[in-house]
Amino acid sequence: MKTFKDITKLEKNGMFIYESVPGTAVEQLEITDREVRFYVEAATDAQITLELEAEKEYKIFIDETNVGKMKTNLGGKLMLSVELGQCNKVAVRVVKL
Repeated sequence: MKTFKDITKLEKNGMFIYESVPGTAVEQLEITDREVRFYVEAATDAQITLELEAEKEYKIFIDETNVGKMKTNLGGKLMLSVELGQCNKVAVRVVKL
C-alpha cells in the first residue's frame, strides 16, 4: 500500500497517479491499455489526478457504479474527486472509450 503524505506521485508502468489529500492510500493499482483500476482509502474525501492519454474520453466507475464520463486535458490529466462518506475505501475504475 502506498500512503501519500503530501502532494506526491505513484508511478506504475509509465502511468502516473497523483494524490493531493494527506493520509490517502491508493491500493491494488492495475493498468491495462483500456482501463485503470485501484482502491482509494481515506478518512474523508480524496482527490486523485491520473496522467492518461491526452484529449480522450473516459467512463468513471466508483464501486462499479457508473458516475459519468470525463475527458482528459491537453496534458492528459484527469482529476477525480471521490467522496468516501461513511465507507473509508472505494473501488475506482477508469475506462477509455
